[in-house]
Formats: sequence, structure tokens, C-alpha cells
Amino acid sequence: MEPLLQFAPMQSSVDEGFWHRLSSLKLNKLGIDDSPIHIFGFYAPCSHSQVSNHLTVLSESLPSELNEASLIPEPSRGNRNRCSVPGILYNTNTVESFHALDKHDLLKKEAAKIWDDILTGKAVEDCSVLSRFLVISFADLKKWTFNYWFAFPALMLDPPATVVNLKPASQWFSAAEAESLSAACNEWRSSKSTADVPFFLVTIDQHSCATVRLLKDWEACQGNGNKIFFGFYDPCHLPKNPGWPLRNFLALISVRWNLNSIQFFCYRENRGFADMKLSLVGEALITVPQGWKDTVPSAVGWELNKGRKASRCISLAQSMDPTRLAISAADLNLKLMRWRALPSLDLNALSSMKCLLLGAGTLGCQVARMLMAWGVRKITLVDNGRVAMSNPLRQSLYTLDNCLNGGEFKATAAVESLKRIFPAVEAEGIVMAIPMPGHPIQSQEHDSVLDDCKRLRDLIEAHDSVFLLTDTRESRWLPTLLCANTNKITITAALGFDSFLVMRHGAGPLSQAHKLNAEIINSSSVDMPVNDANGKHRLGCYFCSDVVAPTDSTSNRTLDQQCTVTRPGLAPIASALAVELLIGILHHPQGIFAAGDINNSVDRATEQPLGILPHQIRGSLSQFSQMTLIGYSSASCTACSHTVVSEYRNQGMEFIFQAINHPTYLEDLTGLTELMKSATSLDWDGEIDEEDEDCVEI
Repeated sequence: MEPLLQFAPMQSSVDEGFWHRLSSLKLNKLGIDDSPIHIFGFYAPCSHSQVSNHLTVLSESLPSELNEASLIPEPSRGNRNRCSVPGILYNTNTVESFHALDKHDLLKKEAAKIWDDILTGKAVEDCSVLSRFLVISFADLKKWTFNYWFAFPALMLDPPATVVNLKPASQWFSAAEAESLSAACNEWRSSKSTADVPFFLVTIDQHSCATVRLLKDWEACQGNGNKIFFGFYDPCHLPKNPGWPLRNFLALISVRWNLNSIQFFCYRENRGFADMKLSLVGEALITVPQGWKDTVPSAVGWELNKGRKASRCISLAQSMDPTRLAISAADLNLKLMRWRALPSLDLNALSSMKCLLLGAGTLGCQVARMLMAWGVRKITLVDNGRVAMSNPLRQSLYTLDNCLNGGEFKATAAVESLKRIFPAVEAEGIVMAIPMPGHPIQSQEHDSVLDDCKRLRDLIEAHDSVFLLTDTRESRWLPTLLCANTNKITITAALGFDSFLVMRHGAGPLSQAHKLNAEIINSSSVDMPVNDANGKHRLGCYFCSDVVAPTDSTSNRTLDQQCTVTRPGLAPIASALAVELLIGILHHPQGIFAAGDINNSVDRATEQPLGILPHQIRGSLSQFSQMTLIGYSSASCTACSHTVVSEYRNQGMEFIFQAINHPTYLEDLTGLTELMKSATSLDWDGEIDEEDEDCVEI
């Protein structure tokens, strides 16, 4: 009795790039969609007498994220070392789903596809479908571990095929035939049109001349007494076993051409050329029961893991570059938001946003960390202070080491801390003071203050959004003016002992979207709102509700008045709200021009994906309360009014020096001085009825 024909199982190899592409595809495009993914694998003939080739999946095995039209990758053609094989990937959302997959049913479905391709003749036209494969996987994108299992479906012949006279091709053929066959195979492998065609026909005529042909040329090979062999690229190196691809090839030959005796040629190479000593030739004997074409044959093919039927697991965390791993981990939460909670989240807008933080204290440290958590990667911090011993407990970017030897500059120490937390952040620290009204400039300081003003102006122009996080009121004036002039997104956060204010400034008065009415501009009324071209009120800035110009708030103060004495839990709350305001502005269709919302003022139909976008948020820890307010711009504002911004544009730095050195300059310019005079000159009506003694008339 002839021995059974035994095949060497196909083995898999997964390039690291495949997992990176799958992770990116999962996070950025697929989300929770666990539909099957069409992929391609690659293999080549055995090229070493001691090592078999594996079926390999690479990054290009998966579809590109840029291919919006289809999730089917384009196979590469003409590469002699990459015979493309179609496959299917089932990537589950949970490890429990991975283990619960019906592996028998999945294998049966893929085997049915192969069987159908054989019956319809597709396998003759595109023989790569005979080697279809299947992968199931689960990608743990928090730990960067991947569970996976390959299957190479093989149709089982019943009864099994037997083999006759399996031996090296060099012993089967005459020397002339072997030489001719080697030359024909080398030519076949050198042609771009056939180099990656893994199944073929070999004919040898009476003159020992060998020819390699496509399977569809079967009819043309008949007659003339030619010897016919069915060849295939054999990835196996074993001297007594053909490789796995022969299994489905035999099924095709038996069904398509009704052959019971099949001479097969296992093509193998050595250093890129045909090797007749390594290649095998044999004769397979097949007995086919009547009516077997009517049902799909049983199939086998799940790859073994160290001799056991088990999946495999690989971890890439150790092999990945720490910075790359940090970037992937940092963006994980944001990308998961896009799966279900917030599909409209614009990660590109966040990562490209340039944020300027004025103040690197309690608020600045918290805001910087919150910005990084939202995916902002470009952060500049401005501060001229040094880290004091009292800072690290409340200011989260500093440690005791930053306090030693007189203390490091906060701006530079904060940047170093940010880079330790997240190496990919593009952070810069600027050590400089912000010129302030009420703090007159000495003559010897003129040039340095002028440089500071110009540098602050340039910084604001170079950034997309500005956070005002300084600890005095007057230090916010110049940035507010410069932001209003350049129409920058501006967020203010200010702390009291147990209360806070977080607000976004309205658009600048000279922005294109706000064409001002001349009568309103010339009005001296403090609470007269400034409208845009659509009649909507322009939102105010931090100074719009003031009736006095900012002055020196630091001189002649006790220690508790000099320091920002505040409940420790207040700064994280205010900082988080400030960053959330920025994210809301970026995702609002009107951006900086968006109207202010208050609680319950927006219905579900018009609400933005991130909810309402308030103008001001005022909170109190003593009451554990929070409310949203709207404050409109004032024509007499000392920082953002049309009068002030226009005067700055006309005079430039000279205007700023006037405002800094002369306490009443801004009040005189905006009409606040006249307003205060008119308020104090009002007469009281002394004839008040006794019945109305609780009322006062003006």
C-alpha cells in the first residue's frame, strides 16, 4: 500500500509594522466596527535547505487609512519575493470576544470560498485564491499587546491522497531535462508578469525541452506526448514533505481536470535560482468518491503554537521607542472619544494649536497639563518668577529640586517638567516681565520695557490662543489689548480665596466680523453694548465691567495680600474649565465669534457636540456652586474698546508707555473720567414722602 501524502504546515510571520498599522486603523478609522477586514499576505518559494519560508503580513497588508472608498488593500504585483495571497482579518473589540469566536465556523466559511473558487474556475484565472488565509486578533491598545491566531484552510481529500516515488527533482529528471527546467523556471521567475504566480504547469517534450505555462493553458498542453507536471512555489524545506499549498492545488486538479494520478513539482530555490536538488517531484494518487463535488469538503488549517492548538500573544511595549509609545498612549483617550462619544473631535486642530500661557504659577501649571491631555502639543509659558519653597505643593510642574539655589525660573523649569511628562511636547519657556499700568517706568528701564512690550506683541501674534493666568489684575491689561488688536482667542482665569472666574474674551473690535457703528463707538456710556453687523452684542473682555483703569495692586500690601491665598482645590477646577472653554471654541462653527450660552439656554437641536459654550463661569467653593453669565463689551473699556485699540494702532508703543506711566490716561481716553464726574455731581431730592422713606430717587 502506498504511503499517505503528508504536507508540511504553513507557518506565519507578522511584521511589527502590521500591528502599528492595525492599531492606527482601529483608533482612527474603524473604532468599534469589528467587521472583517480584507488583507494580503506574502510568501515565496523556499530559498534555504534548512529553513522554510513563512507567510508574512506587513503594514501594507492592511488597507490605508487614506483609502476612504474601500477597506480592501491593493496587492503588490510582480515582486518575485512577495507572492500575494488574499486573507481576512477578524479583529475583536474585547479579549473575551476573541476567545469566544467560533473558530470551526470561521475556517469552514473560508474553505467554502476556496471550494467555490475551484468550482467556478476563478482559481484557474487567479491561482493565489487557493492559499486564502484567516487571522483572528485582539489588539490591547493600552498595553500594546496583541493576541492572534492564523488559519490556512486546506480542503481534506477523502480518502487521503497517497504518494508514489517522492524524490528530488534532480533524481527524477534526466540531466538535460533538469537543466532545461531550471532555465525555464528562472525565466518564469524573472518575468514581472509571472514572478509572483505561485501555481503553474510544466511540460517537457521529447527533446527534453521544458516550458512553464499558466494553469489556464491546460488544454494547449495536451497531446504531442509531453510530460505534464503541476508546479507550485513550495515554501517548505523538508526533503520528504511538500508544502501546504499543494493540498488545495490537488483538489483543484482533481475537480477541474478529473485526474486521479497527478505528477507534482515542488519548486524551491537557492540564492534566487532554481535548485533541482532541493526541489521535489512526486506522483499523488487520488480516489474521489462519486458526488463529492456537491458538498464542501471538510477543512483543517489552524496554526499550532509550539505543538498545541492555541493562539499567540506578542507585546510591542518593550520594543517601541519610549517617545513613540508615549505619543500613542497620550492620544489613546482622545481617539477613543471619536469612536462613539465625540466623532466630530478634530485632533488635527488640537495638535496644531499654538497656545501661549502668560503665568507659570498655580494656574499655568494646571492649564499646561490639561492642554496636553487634550492633545495640544505646542505650548509657550511666560513668567519671570522663580520657584519658591512654597510652590511645589500647589504648582504641579515643580519639585523641591527646582527650589534649590535660589530657585529656577518658573518658565524654564515648567518646560523641562512638561517634556519629562510627555517628550513629544513642543514647549518653550520665556523669562520676561509683563509691563503693567500703575507701575511707572524709570528712564533707565525704558529700553528693556520696550523690548518686553515688543516681545509680548510678537509672541501673541505667533500663537493661536492666549491664556491670561497671572496673579494681578494690571498684568492682564497689555495682553488683553494686544489680543483684541489681533483678534486672538483669549481665555482668562482668576482666583479668589474660595471663588473663581473663568471667561473667554470676545472678538476684537476691529475684526472683520464686527463692523462697528460710529455712534456707538463715540458713546461714553459704560454699559452701552457694541454690536456686530448682525446686531448681536460683542462679548466683553476681563476689563469691560470696570469703571476704573487697572492700577498698582501690589504695593503697600500685607503678606497675605501679596500672595495668592486660595483654597487648594480651586486652581484645578478653574484651570480645567479654562481649557474646556478653548476646546469648545475650537469646535464651535462660529469659533471666537460664538455667542455666549447660559445654562438651559440652548435646546437639544442647536446644542454643539461638546455642550454649551458660556462666556463667563463664576464658581464658589463655599457654596459648591457654579453659574454661567454673559457680559457684553463696553464702549468705554480700557483694554478692548474701539477707542483704545484704534489709539494703540495709531501710536504703537508710545500709547502703551502713556498708559503705564499716567494713571488717569486710560480713563481720560475712554470717557470714564467724565462718567465718574457726572455720577458724583448728581443732586439728591430731599423732599421724600415719609411713606417712601425706604426709597431713594436719583
